[in-house]
Amino acid sequence: MDLVYPICCGLDVHKKTVVASIAVTNPVTFEAKYTVKSFSTMNSDIINLHNWLQSNHCNDVCMESTGKYWIPIFNILEKDMHVVLTHPKYVKAIKGKKTDKRDAKWISNLFRFDIVRSSFIPPEDIRALRELSRYRIKLAYMKSAEKNRYQNSMTISRIRLDCVLTDPFGKTASKIMNYILTAENFSEEKCLELLHCQGHIKASPEQVLDSIRGYHLLPEQCFKMNHAKEHMDYLEQSISELETELFIRTRPYDSIIKHISTMAGLTELSAVLIISEIGVDMSVFDDEKHLASWAGLIPANNESANKKKSTRCSKAGQYLKPLLIQCALAALKSKKNPYYAIKYQRIKKRRGHKKAIIAIARMMLIAIYHIIQDDAEFKPNDYDEIVNPKPSNNVPKMTVENVLWFLQEQGANEQALQILKNQYCSI
Repeated sequence: MDLVYPICCGLDVHKKTVVASIAVTNPVTFEAKYTVKSFSTMNSDIINLHNWLQSNHCNDVCMESTGKYWIPIFNILEKDMHVVLTHPKYVKAIKGKKTDKRDAKWISNLFRFDIVRSSFIPPEDIRALRELSRYRIKLAYMKSAEKNRYQNSMTISRIRLDCVLTDPFGKTASKIMNYILTAENFSEEKCLELLHCQGHIKASPEQVLDSIRGYHLLPEQCFKMNHAKEHMDYLEQSISELETELFIRTRPYDSIIKHISTMAGLTELSAVLIISEIGVDMSVFDDEKHLASWAGLIPANNESANKKKSTRCSKAGQYLKPLLIQCALAALKSKKNPYYAIKYQRIKKRRGHKKAIIAIARMMLIAIYHIIQDDAEFKPNDYDEIVNPKPSNNVPKMTVENVLWFLQEQGANEQALQILKNQYCSI
C-alpha cells in the first residue's frame, strides 16, 4: 500500500464528544505515531479542534457520518482543510476491541493509506438546495397523510364521494364537503346547485346525491375533518413557498433545468429536485454507471462459490430513486414523446413491470448525466429509430412460391402441395 497522507487525522464523532487522532507517519518505516485528544461538540470546542489540527500541520481529515452530528464539524473544517466523509461500514472496527480512541486511531490508520471510500458531499449551494427539497418531500408526505385521515373520516361518516367522483379533493368534492360541514340542514337542491356550478362531471347528479344520502356526521369527525382541511391548506401554502425559494436559488442553473425538462415525464420542478440531489458537477462520479449505482438503480453483485444470491437493487438513493421512478411512470403516459413508453413495453415483455420501471428510471438518470455534462438538450442516438422506425427492405414479400417453399421445408406432403399450387394458380 502507498502512503498518501503522511499527516492526517481521524475523527470519531458522537453527539456530545469528538475524539480526534492525528497520525504522523515515518516515510521510511511507515510506522505511525498517534496523538489522541477529545473535544466537545460545542461551537467553541470545535474551533479549538480546528486550531489544534492546524497547529499540528494536519490538513487532511477523515470522519464517519454519524446521524447529523458530523455536519457542523464538517462545515467548520472544510473551509481550511481537506475533509473526507465516509460511511461507517467502511471504517467499522473489530468487535470486542472497540473504544472511542481505538475507533479514531483505526480511521486515521485507514485514511493515511487512502483505502477509505469517501461519500459524495455536494458544494454548499447544492447542499442548501438539498435541505429545502427534502423538507418539501416531507411536507408532501404529511399532506398525503392528512388526506388519508380526511378520507377515513368521510368513510366513517358514510359519505362516499370517492366512489363516484374521480378526485375526492377536487373542486366539486371540496364544494360539497364544505357545504356538508357548515350547513345546519342539508338540502339536496343546494347540493345540485353546487354540481351545476362546477361544470361537467362524469357521475350523474343522482349518483352524487346517492353517495351522500343517509350520511351521519359525528361531532368528533366534523372537528377532525375541519382541522385536517386547515392543516392541508397550510401545508399546500408551505409547499408553494418552498418551491418558489427553490426556483430562486436555482436561477444560475436555468439552462440545465430547461434541458432536463425537455425529457418526457420531467418538469422544471422535478429537474430542480434532481439537481438538488446530484448537483451539476458530474466529474465527482467516475461515469454514468457510477451515478446509477450511487442512486441505487443497478443490481448488486452477490456471488460466492459460483452461486449467485439475491442481486436486488440496494437501498441507496432514498430520495432520488422514488423521484426518478415517479418521473418514469409519468414518461410512460406521454403521447408527445413516446420514446420511454416504447422502451418500457419492450422490457416489460421480458422482465415484468417492476424491473422495467427501474430500467427506465436508470435510463433517464444516465440521460440526465450526459445532459448536465454536455450542456445539451435531450436527443439520444436511437431516438428516431425508436420513435419513427423505418420499414425494412430486407423483409421478403409473402408470395405463393414462398408459402409453398416454406411448407415443403417443414415436410409437407408433395401431393398436398400440388393441390394447393393448382388452387392458387386457378385463382
